[in-house]
Amino acid sequence: MTLSGKTILMSGGSRGIGLAIALRAARDGANIALLAKTDTPHPKLDGTVHTAAAQIEAAGGQALPIVGDVRSDDDITAAVLKTQGEFGGIDIVVNNASVIDLSGSLDLAAKKYDLMQDVNVRGTFMLSRAAIPELRKAENPHILSLSPPLNTTPRWLGAHTGYSLAKFGMTMATLGMAAEFAKDGIAANTLWPETTIATAAVQFALGGDRMMRVSRTPEIYADAAYAVLTQPARAYTGQTLVVEDVLRAAGVTDFARYAATPGTPDSALFPDIFL
Repeated sequence: MTLSGKTILMSGGSRGIGLAIALRAARDGANIALLAKTDTPHPKLDGTVHTAAAQIEAAGGQALPIVGDVRSDDDITAAVLKTQGEFGGIDIVVNNASVIDLSGSLDLAAKKYDLMQDVNVRGTFMLSRAAIPELRKAENPHILSLSPPLNTTPRWLGAHTGYSLAKFGMTMATLGMAAEFAKDGIAANTLWPETTIATAAVQFALGGDRMMRVSRTPEIYADAAYAVLTQPARAYTGQTLVVEDVLRAAGVTDFARYAATPGTPDSALFPDIFL
């Protein structure tokens, strides 16, 4: 199974992991609609929804850049309608948009807590829900959320309670959708890496250039997402998947090519904050 002719509606995707997933799908000839806020260049971050669309088309896909905010119900509704109108339906929803703040509970601003809940949890739920009528019509419908397995050990839940609540909320919303819509054949899974991924979030929120050097590239996430999204939906759902496990199951045994710094041994990579 390939993603040729499939239509993906993704939150975010202007850069980083979301864009890498979109480009991998585009190489099959997929249609990708991006719902993102980045209409104009950010002073520190590369890419806008428009530059991402250009890269998707250059890679062989069809792109629909939609400027909007996953926190807005009107923007979500408009994105679903525009995607259906442009491509005739929706086969896949990728909940990629996310906000990170690893502050402790006493230092976390209330506005940032609310932002993480609104984007990560509410955005995942509302975008997935809005697409259900179209997903029900699809041949092999998938919802994929970029969120971690549930891990309530003190090491991680206590390290950044506000952020953990938001990411685990994404996972719980997705698992709930998997159970609720199993009868419709709609797969809903989450996907998370064993190591940090070299993205702007890691550079600016976790550890700067040093952390980037001991991370893997977004392409490892993209290859794993591709493997998930090409599975039969009715038989592959309700799972909290790990990127490397997905690739191992697909026969990948050497992850050296995904190192952000070539030659970095796996033992030197920084482990993910939830695994």
